[in-house]
Amino acid sequence: MELVAEVTEKTEPRQFDKFGQTGKVATATLKDVSGTIKLSLWNEQIEQINAGDTIRISNGYVKEFKGEKQITTGRMGKIEVVTKDKVYTNAPPPESDDENLVLDDDDIVL
Repeated sequence: MELVAEVTEKTEPRQFDKFGQTGKVATATLKDVSGTIKLSLWNEQIEQINAGDTIRISNGYVKEFKGEKQITTGRMGKIEVVTKDKVYTNAPPPESDDENLVLDDDDIVL
């Protein structure tokens, strides 16, 4: 799955041990026009993003953890910070051929 969304919050990382390796995990909450969902952040991903960032997730997938749907990138996915100053949408207006559209604050109508 592909997704562009705003990070609205990020939990403090916690450490875990698995198969003799120590790692870190945190959870971010993402928001777009369709709603909110949690995103699992692993190790170096945790330092990559912060609340307020707009991120693009490529090759991610949805799984269920403790009865709640979450997005994760797994080994093949990618998270990149798109911008901190613009709002993005996953659905461009009909007159645009852009897959992801950058909107200025003046273009947003609530």
